This record gives sequence, C-alpha cells and structure tokens, in this order.
Amino acid sequence: MSDQRPSDDNYEEPPIQTLPLDAWHRAKGGRMVEFAGYHMPVQYEGIMAEHLWTRESAGLFDVSHMGQLVFTGDNAVSALEALMPADIAGLALNRARYSLLLDEAGGILDDLMLTRQAKDRIYMVVNGATKYDDIGHIIERLPDDVTLNLMDDHALLALQGPKAVDVLARLVPGVDTLVFMQGARFEWQGHELWISRSGYTGEDGFEISVPAEAAEALADALTAEPEVKPIGLGARDSLRLEAGLPLYGHDMTPEITPVMADLGFALFKRRREEGNFPGAARILAERENGASAKRVGLLVEGRQPVREGASVLDAGGGEVGKVTSGGFAPTVGAPIAMAYVPPALAAPGTRVQLSQRGKTHAAIVTAMPFVPHRYFRGVK
Repeated sequence: MSDQRPSDDNYEEPPIQTLPLDAWHRAKGGRMVEFAGYHMPVQYEGIMAEHLWTRESAGLFDVSHMGQLVFTGDNAVSALEALMPADIAGLALNRARYSLLLDEAGGILDDLMLTRQAKDRIYMVVNGATKYDDIGHIIERLPDDVTLNLMDDHALLALQGPKAVDVLARLVPGVDTLVFMQGARFEWQGHELWISRSGYTGEDGFEISVPAEAAEALADALTAEPEVKPIGLGARDSLRLEAGLPLYGHDMTPEITPVMADLGFALFKRRREEGNFPGAARILAERENGASAKRVGLLVEGRQPVREGASVLDAGGGEVGKVTSGGFAPTVGAPIAMAYVPPALAAPGTRVQLSQRGKTHAAIVTAMPFVPHRYFRGVK
C-alpha cells in the first residue's frame, strides 16, 4: 500500500477497474457509473421497472466488486473471532453468518458474510469499497499459520426474487435443497461454483461465486430464462432499503457501533459472555444501558424522497439526528428512509420532522423491514 496522500503533488487517483462482465453489461444496455472503484451498471430499463421485476420474478445482479476472501489454517476460526463478534466455532459446515469487522473502540469497519466451508476453511465476502482496507486490517492481526487468499479470479453473481430458485434449479440441479444462509459446491459446464442461498434484497435468492472466465456464459444462461432480467445498482439500493438492510459507508461507519445500528443479533451469546472481541466493553455497556442513538426506519409523508444527509429535528426545530439512506420505495409506494435518532425518538409511531435543502418533511418512525423478508428457511 502506498503511503501517499491526495495532497501530495505526485498523487494519482487509482484507475477505475473493470469487472469480468463489463462488456456484457454494456451490450445489455447497462448505463455505467463509477462505484467502489469499478465501472458498474446503475440501470438497464429503469430503476422502478427493475425493482418491481425483482420483487415479482428474478433479477440478476453483478456483485463482482465485492471481496471474496478465503482463510485457511488450524487457527483460522480463533483468529477471525478475535476481530469480530461472530460465533464461528459454533457454525456448522456450509452454514453462513452475518458479522461485523470492528475496531478497538467497537466501531464498525465493515459488515460481511462468512461461511464455514471446512473445519479450518472460512469463506468471507466483504464490501467492495472497503475490501483492501479490510485485508490490510486483517493481515496485520492474523497469526503466521493462517493464510488469507483474495479470490480475484472469481466473479460473484446474485440471482434474487421469488422465481430465482426455479430458474437456478434448471441450470444447476440440487440448489433448491439449500435453505437461507446455507451454501454448497456445485458444478456447471465443467466449472466449480460456490452457491449460497442468500442476498441483499430481502427476497429469496442465491449468490454464485463463479470463475471469471465462465461468468459471461453463466450470465447469458441465466438471462436466457424468461423469468430473469439484469438489474443495476439503482434497484439494488431501493430493494435493500425496503428490506431494512443497512449499507456500509452510509448506515454504518467507524463512528457507529452494532448496538447503535440495531444489529444486536450479530452479537452472539458465547461471545458476549467471553467479552473478548474488539470494543466489547463499550458494546456490552451500550447493550445493557442503551446507546446515544439508534438506527430507525422512517415513513415520509407526501411523495418527495428525503435523501442521505437530511436533518432529523426535535419538536423545537433543533437537529437531533441524520438521515443515512433514503429514497422512493416502489413496493411501498411512498418515500422511506433510515436515520439515527436519540432513544427518546426511536419508538415506532413517533412523529419527527426532516429538513432537507430548506424544506421540512413530516415523517413517522416505523418498524423495519418496510417490506417483509421472504427468505426460504425450509419447509415447515
């Protein structure tokens, strides 16, 4: 890593990178933008249409900008548990778990998904914009007998929506036996795939790790099915917002703790009892006594979306919080947002005012998700 800073005379911004499917997106009519250091499609047919298609059928997302990491070694589990509050030792083989990379003060450095592929092998997916910082942070703290490999020769595709399982099972028989947060190895046209039943939309769906050289053929095969259309970043954001899923760099930062972010489910019982994860003293105290702010959902009155950065006002017009994500929710049919507010304003049903560009908007605190999750957890 260079120690140069943007203020240095000889500093040059790193070039924007291209994904394995860059030409494929352009051929499909994708409107490309810079995101997380990559050229990525923001939309194809339009955000509203793509959002609703995913909710009703199946949408294909290219999330190859995400970092796919593999940790191996006898001490891989304990080494990773020293960096996050997940109970990895208690994770069954091929099961996935959401967790948080924490700094020493309990602030969130990234959120991630990890899967125990073998006793001493952990597969992890981290955010694209933070992956190199994550790798640097983790490597500094890994024991010598644990190896980290970045799978930069693989693409990552997400097939999301109620018809995703029917489509993928036609191409890769057996994926329908997976349940939410479970993964397994499969083969497609001679290529090994790692497929997990997970995603970022609130819908049933799958994430598919595929060798980069086979990504275009797999994307073609999936979009050849009548239920599938390619979906861009715009609809990905509106879908995750409706699902109440926080986005790193917006709803989570190093200034935010898991308790503030309302992610207490990621603090596992054994780890809380041991208290041996970064920032444990602060986080456990917040869990017991409450934090200074809490992430909440907001239903905004009217039709005008309220965006990130808008102020949350108290009854006297003073700023007491900030909107961290916001937009129009196609499935809800109204503007929605996430914000951090004081505990006194965090109860569902509380009315607040939002200020954006000199205009005031009325909103009501509401439980999340805004749209019910439809994950497949197995037949009851």
